Amino acid sequence: MTDFTLDCFVESGNAYKAALMLELCSADWQPRRVAFFTGQTRSADFRALNVMGEVPVLTHHKVDGDLVLSQSGAILDYLSREFDRFGPANEDERREILRWLLWDNHKLTSYTATARFMSHFQKKPDDPATQFLQARAISAWKVLEAHLADRDFVASGHPTIADLSLCGYLFWPDQIGMNPEAYPNIAAWLDRIAALPGYKRPEDLMPSGLNPATATA
Repeated sequence: MTDFTLDCFVESGNAYKAALMLELCSADWQPRRVAFFTGQTRSADFRALNVMGEVPVLTHHKVDGDLVLSQSGAILDYLSREFDRFGPANEDERREILRWLLWDNHKLTSYTATARFMSHFQKKPDDPATQFLQARAISAWKVLEAHLADRDFVASGHPTIADLSLCGYLFWPDQIGMNPEAYPNIAAWLDRIAALPGYKRPEDLMPSGLNPATATA
């Protein structure tokens, strides 16, 4: 058995955050497919694993029993401590990382992921709700673009879990409706993340949550 099992699917940027962290840390891990698009996360078995009905779910198979964690931010924090990688160098950095993790979950990922789901997967780009979410996502992209104008990484001079959280959905510019040329600072930052040793794209780390007959992502 591997040290870690990650319940995930490739279309989830939140799952990608955890999968990428595991890979960058050279963890002994394996993905476990979640058939999200046919309702597995609503099943009683999955809700017993995570009452929130969401991926990612990380299981750390420890000698004294399994430790199960959900929510990408909590998983990133746990793995950072476990591997002593991508964490803060001091208390100031710890607070800055936390600030950007919370902003990501409330502003960047929240709107970007939901707008992508409505537009790309539900095929409702013209729905007023989609357009509202997209506008909010664009506002968040502008904040990140401005923040990256004079720095290589988000919370420190080195990559941290804040970067791995914030980038989760941004490697799909076509699906989220982002023109990389309009956000050169974000594009350069994503290139720096992609240059980290061990980096892999989502499709190289996780199985699809779509059924083969309907896989169009």
